Parts: sequence; structure tokens; C-alpha cells
Amino acid sequence: MQQLKWNHFNVKQLSPTIGAELQGLDLSQELSRDVIDEIKEALWNYKVIFFRDQKITSKQQLRFASQFGELEIHPFLPPNAETPELVRFEKNAKAAGYENQWHHDVTWREEPSQGAILRAVEIPPVGGDTLFVDANAAYEGLPDQIKDRIDGLYATHDFLRAFARQVPKEKLEEIRAKYPLVKHPVVINHHETGKPLLYVNRIFVSAIDGLEENEGYELIDLLCREFEILEYSCRFRWETNSIAFWDNQAVQHYAASDYSPHIRVMERASIKGTRPERVRS
Repeated sequence: MQQLKWNHFNVKQLSPTIGAELQGLDLSQELSRDVIDEIKEALWNYKVIFFRDQKITSKQQLRFASQFGELEIHPFLPPNAETPELVRFEKNAKAAGYENQWHHDVTWREEPSQGAILRAVEIPPVGGDTLFVDANAAYEGLPDQIKDRIDGLYATHDFLRAFARQVPKEKLEEIRAKYPLVKHPVVINHHETGKPLLYVNRIFVSAIDGLEENEGYELIDLLCREFEILEYSCRFRWETNSIAFWDNQAVQHYAASDYSPHIRVMERASIKGTRPERVRS
């Protein structure tokens, strides 16, 4: 990755491919438009960026996140009581983490979130890391014949694969009408950089259009295994008041659920996105 110069912060890369810590910023303060624009540029370049020692409140987290776009409210996950735009993840021995699969967030939406800002409120003494993997590297690592095969294919994304247990049976029909099955290209182009990205995940993808069920499952498995290549990834070890900001098109993430019976509390703000598209030259 090319070494870049930044005007408003210092950068410490976490891996040659993906991830960087941005140092020298205080997110409790209002940031100028120039600083916000440079943070965006760093996000597009590193795909996921991290901040340490940010003693900010939930409202300050929302203020920071809202400078990158309109915030979304998750219909299923529990919110912070005072700020519904924040999803609050409270995990312990009785409520173990289940986000320990590679995934993009909310791909079952017609317009999945553009990015997410996750803040560590309380962390376990050991464990609970989050891993991120580069969707462009996953695509570029495919053999040419697989790239040719998947270009133009669409995958079906279904919220029920992950959230069926959170929807009361009597409300299932109502929720399904509100969030019908959604189809997205298997390969998309990043909305800013134009880079091709592999856009399938095991949590939400239920089928590949035009393929028989077994063939579709085999292809989903083959493609999802690309995200398991460690050379495409970085790993973030949380500290209290750490923040991760990821590009939800450009990366998938995996929250390691290895800290029971300890407590892990996080708050996430998600930025509304646009419908993923594939633009072929």
C-alpha cells in the first residue's frame, strides 16, 4: 500500500492491505470540514480506520458519525435507550456474541449502510477482538474463470437468516412486507473508488439467482472462503474508548466471541448508504 501524507493526523498501518490507526484527533471536539474530508479519504484508502483513547459520550459519537451522512435506525437490534440511532451490544455469559461470522452489515436492506462507527464502552480483560477483511482483495484473488462466472450474477439477501429469532411469529408477515427479499450483484463497484468488491456473505445470502439450490450453496461457500484468507485481513484489539470506523462495502468483519463469561459492551452508529451497483467497462 502506498505511503500517503496526511495534514490533520498521523497514521499507523495495521497491515499492508487494510486497516490503520489515526492518531492526533480528539473526537469529543467538533471537527472542521477539512478534517472530516481527510478522514473520509483515509477511510476509502485503508477501508477501516481506528481511534484510541476517545473519551466521548453516546451523543458525541452520534455527532461525529452524522458528519459522514444520515444515520439509520436498526429495526431488530436493541438501541441505546436515549439515542435510537445507536445499537447497543451487551454481551455476557447469558448473552453470548453471535456476530462471529464474516459479514457486511444489513445487506438485506435495499440500501445497506455505507459505514459504521463502533465504540468500546466496556471490554473483557482478554478476547473480544474484531477482524476485518478486504472485499477488493477477496475479489482480485479469485481465478479469472470464477470472476467471469460471477460477473453479472445476483445474490438474494434475507434478514430472516440472522434475525428470525428476534421477530415475533405474529409480526413475521408484517416485517417481511416491510423488508422483502433483496437482490444485490455478487460483484459490486465501490461507490467512491470504483474498485470491484466481492459482495456475498453467509449470514444473509440465501441463494444465487439462476442457479439450482445446491449449485448456489457451493458457489456461496467458494466465494465466502475468500474472506477467510488472513493475508487480506487485519485484527483490532479493543481498549476502553477505542473506536473503529469501517467502510461497509469495502470490508467484511468478524467479532470474535471468545470472552465468556466476561462482559463486552459496544455502541454502533451506522451511516445510510446507496444501493450497491456493478458498473462494467
